Amino acid sequence: MPVQVKDYRKYLDPSIISKLKTLELKARAVVEGFKVGLHRSPYHGFSAEFSEHRPYMQGDSLKDVDWKVFAKSERYYIKQYEEETNLICNILIDSSKSMQFKQNGEITKLDYAITLAASLAYLMIDQQDAVGLTVYSDKIKNYLTPKANRVYLRTLLTALNNIEPSGLTSTARCLDDIAEKIKKRGLTIIISDFFDDPDSIVSALKHVHHKKNEVIVFQILDPIEKSFGFDRDAIFVDLETEEQLTTQPVQIQKAYQDAMNQYLAKLKSGCLNFGIEYNLIETNQPFDKALMSYFAKRAKMN
Repeated sequence: MPVQVKDYRKYLDPSIISKLKTLELKARAVVEGFKVGLHRSPYHGFSAEFSEHRPYMQGDSLKDVDWKVFAKSERYYIKQYEEETNLICNILIDSSKSMQFKQNGEITKLDYAITLAASLAYLMIDQQDAVGLTVYSDKIKNYLTPKANRVYLRTLLTALNNIEPSGLTSTARCLDDIAEKIKKRGLTIIISDFFDDPDSIVSALKHVHHKKNEVIVFQILDPIEKSFGFDRDAIFVDLETEEQLTTQPVQIQKAYQDAMNQYLAKLKSGCLNFGIEYNLIETNQPFDKALMSYFAKRAKMN
């Protein structure tokens, strides 16, 4: 299913992608849309084969410059050798009950997370990188070690497709457990709403990072979880504990927004202080924001 240049933006739109039948089709559409978008962006020239080139940096030998790429793009890129291109990546996805929330977004947080994880796996295995998967909530539910072959992509997609939301959020504890399973340095990607104690989360992220791993955090929220833009009295039900609270949202909206902004700022600053890349993504935002963050981190690691 080749993506036409004029149509590429729609294949990054969660509301469009959600209508495709299979997870493999969704992942392929997102990746192809992303690649076409790169061709039309300032990154043109670095998008055709992610795994074969990296930008020229001060100190690189001119003999390694790919002059054919320069002739096409007027940008300097270094031809990479095979040992430079292999990456080991562990993708961690939160499947706790809070991830099944949907209000203003077209899809649930978990649906967005699954499609993002599938797209990242598709992209990385296409680059001959090794990808593993961990599904967790209050415990580790599934752990697949990183492998690089295309047959393994089906295993990863099947595991993602079979995820059912359950359990409480215990990101911090699960990250500590997962850190002990990661034996080789590489990239760790965590996709969650991170509804847990921010200090504990940052401490656990630090644990993963100190294993000589680069870390990218994708915090996935429904738009209304930031705005609290409810316009009528409502009964709120905690998806994880089933506790109920009747309230008038207008009266507490400002206090909620202040508390949420403080929480987000604390999590973000905690990540950045330890060199962890933090991304806040709402479920109505195109997938290219997340893929570009991965792409930028991947380029820095070469």
